[in-house]
Amino acid sequence: MEDLRKIKERIETLRKEITLHNYYYYALDRPVISDEEYDALFRELQELERAYPQFITPDSPTQKVGHPPLEEFKPFEHVVPMLSLENAMTEEELLNFDKRVRKGLEGTPLRDILDSSGMYVVEPKIDGVAVEIVYEKGILIAGGTRGDGRIGEDITPNIKTVRGLPLRLMPFGNVPDPPPVVSVRGEVYMEKGDFLKLNEEQRGRGAPPFANPRNAAAGSLRQLDSSITAQRPLRIFCYGIGKIEGLSVTTHWEVLNLLRSWGLPVNPLSRPCKTVQDVLSIVDDLRDRRHELPYEIDGAVVKVNNLEAQRYLGETTRSPRWAIAYKFSAYTAQTRIKNIRVQVGRTGVLTPVAELEPVSIGGVVVRNATLHNYDEILRKNILVGDHVIVRRAGDVIPEVVEVLKEKRTGEERVFTMPSHCPVCGSEVIQNPGETAHRCSNPRCSARVKASIIHFSSRDAMDIEGMGEKTVEMLVDRGLVNSIPDIYTLSKEKLVGLPGFGDLSAENLINAIERSKRTTLDRLIFALGIPYVGRYTARLIAERFPSIKSLMSARREDLMSIPGVGEKVAGSVVDYFSDPNHREMVNRLLESAIEIKTPGEEETKELEKSSIFSGKVVVFTGTLSSMTRSEAEELVERMGGKVSKSVSRNTDIVVVGENPGSKYQKALSLGISVMRESEFLNHIPFRK
Repeated sequence: MEDLRKIKERIETLRKEITLHNYYYYALDRPVISDEEYDALFRELQELERAYPQFITPDSPTQKVGHPPLEEFKPFEHVVPMLSLENAMTEEELLNFDKRVRKGLEGTPLRDILDSSGMYVVEPKIDGVAVEIVYEKGILIAGGTRGDGRIGEDITPNIKTVRGLPLRLMPFGNVPDPPPVVSVRGEVYMEKGDFLKLNEEQRGRGAPPFANPRNAAAGSLRQLDSSITAQRPLRIFCYGIGKIEGLSVTTHWEVLNLLRSWGLPVNPLSRPCKTVQDVLSIVDDLRDRRHELPYEIDGAVVKVNNLEAQRYLGETTRSPRWAIAYKFSAYTAQTRIKNIRVQVGRTGVLTPVAELEPVSIGGVVVRNATLHNYDEILRKNILVGDHVIVRRAGDVIPEVVEVLKEKRTGEERVFTMPSHCPVCGSEVIQNPGETAHRCSNPRCSARVKASIIHFSSRDAMDIEGMGEKTVEMLVDRGLVNSIPDIYTLSKEKLVGLPGFGDLSAENLINAIERSKRTTLDRLIFALGIPYVGRYTARLIAERFPSIKSLMSARREDLMSIPGVGEKVAGSVVDYFSDPNHREMVNRLLESAIEIKTPGEEETKELEKSSIFSGKVVVFTGTLSSMTRSEAEELVERMGGKVSKSVSRNTDIVVVGENPGSKYQKALSLGISVMRESEFLNHIPFRK
């Protein structure tokens, strides 16, 4: 009995520690331990709960992996309606909103209170899915979509899987305990980088890709099988409350701080404003940094700060009088489709791509746009030669939104999918139940190139220098015909090839050598198994001690892993049942690939010697050598902390091309500014 008591205490301690670190990571954007240390705590909790299931509770952080599939969504009633917001499209309309608010409060003490304490709160308008989450006694008991504002859909099992959303509210700091009942409003979203990876996985398994991050978030939340939702990289920002019992709150700014102090993620770019001129300044800042953010925003939300003033102003049948959404102009432009060509991916999926007359969208010249698949072309009735509206949302691949049929001349041409692969000439097939068309030849050079590019990518084996152009050249010249051939390359084979001298050849060989020492989850992801993304690869790697043991795994072994469903399990078993795949993995192991565990000595040594160790680093502008998320990961690997905004606590601001307002703020505060070239010089493992 004494041992069981100690085990239960350890489980409770682990839950509190993990919840605390989730708070630091998601609510404060200020992690205090490494990912490896967090993963170790999480694995220990999983193992203890697996061994002692009698101690599992619904609010445990491990219970975010999904539940048995639903047959249908039940209705979810909002006790306080979730109204939509009126839109302001211009600065004048925003100023008119301020005039209406002031006139509505004229002659009341509330007007004086707002003038002295602050009129408004401005928040980024996240382009996601509005939801409401109900907590009773601090425990998450229900969640629903906005629906028509009064009745939505009950998505409780799915909402529990959203990253950063606590299953139990815990007060952090000297703040009131969570009330007996509180319904929290928020916006579920997907970051741009996660969206691109998800669409790559969708195409790999022949499923239609999502049109944009918002659609991906909405589709993920509406899965009847919540284990699928758990595999999607959903996040949330909480922005308000509906019903609250047992606690008195005076201002909206107080609400946001309370939500954050209870462990809920609140957007760090939200700001209180004394006047409408302050509002305009913050809105301009959000517009300027819009392209820098890792998630989509399509405007700013302006709310009257005082809650009594909100109640006094009231609402119309459709929207509150105390809030407005200032919408930014969309990244769209009009152009013409010159041609439609077909790309072949690593799983053989054929993706039609529109070749456009070049057009500038949001400061970037766009020449190509994805058409997703043939069904999408038919649905939108797209013809070669059509004038179209093209949208570019941040870092997301441009897409054709709409055909301008009134501009047709009769010279446009119908596009049909080829019956044979445009690269190797093999037959194109379409499996039953799939929208995707595929090249039937597993040795098609396009498939080989795409699989090698994926294998070498940052989230996989991380082979610096093995980019698209290099891979194409190596395959075209017959130096690399399969993934294991990467490890047969030598400096002598590379020197003299286009773009390769002594130094560049040596750098690539060194990068290939470094990739031999990797983690099991990276290797699993690098293989490109259908349905197995980065997150799922990590789940699988936590259960299996080696790639050899995974190769002989049964479906039931895999399905026993929380978060791994029948499709994923079947895909893994089918992959390793193929003799060609087994031979490839064995060749990789013969190449001296060594599986390491995360958090080893070199990371600690790197942190000690790095200029970024213990420093708060902010990025601004576009980096030419890597993506923003890659750069942030590098800083974190070297012991630094990444922040999204510049303050007096910032130590270094790294500046890329076309820096935003953060650069000017850094100069005004006297913060150290580092150009991208200097930043790269401080990264030893990228030299």
